Amino acid sequence: MEFITYEAEGQIGIITINRPKALNALNSTVLEELDKALDAVDLQTVRCLILTGAGEKSFVAGADIGEMSTLTKAEGEAFGKKGNDVFRKLETFPIPVIAAVNGFALGGGCEISMSCDIRICSENAVFGQPEVGLGITPGFGGTQRLARIVGTGKAKEMIYGARNIKAEEAYRIGLVNNVYPLEELMPAAKKLAATIARNAPIAVRNCKRAINEGLQVDMDQAVVIEEKLFGNCFETYDQKEGMAAFLEKRKVEAFLNK
Repeated sequence: MEFITYEAEGQIGIITINRPKALNALNSTVLEELDKALDAVDLQTVRCLILTGAGEKSFVAGADIGEMSTLTKAEGEAFGKKGNDVFRKLETFPIPVIAAVNGFALGGGCEISMSCDIRICSENAVFGQPEVGLGITPGFGGTQRLARIVGTGKAKEMIYGARNIKAEEAYRIGLVNNVYPLEELMPAAKKLAATIARNAPIAVRNCKRAINEGLQVDMDQAVVIEEKLFGNCFETYDQKEGMAAFLEKRKVEAFLNK
């Protein structure tokens, strides 16, 4: 692939958006390659994904303005759908995804980070939805996910004002989980991914589904979703081994994803 690299380090997969000369901006090709990269992840062995950008300046600086500048209404809507389809695939990906945000995460970059389960960032990170300054709205889920993550008032302030925020404020409002010096960002992402990967993968996947699906319905429906996914863990090898290890006061020998 031209703009996406993928590597697996044991149980951790790392997807890098590799278009540094354009600050990793998202064009149609990047979106298509990201879609293919997700399809190529071996879910039998990989238990957590990290998504990051190439270079030290930018995670993803946004969607490609050059490509968008000549779009018709119909083409604009289709481009929005292309981005939304890929980002939704990322959001509902069976295993957890950590965004390691190195530098700019503007427009589509902020939006793709919000499609991940957990966001951590470098001290030089900048987040924002600057689209109204370009005469458009956020088109890859920004109007929906930002409000759900940081609250309606803060989201409207950022989106209506096209106001960027630095790493410290992103942490304060809950947009990111932690902030690290740039050189410590990927080691921290890998450490967090390894912590997740050590746990029972069926249970972790079910937790992701329970949280994501439960947030879309009322509490009465949400607890039913949880009950079913809770029950789904029983009779698995991993459940039997995890509970046996606890009762026998020993460490789990291995979770086998079955």
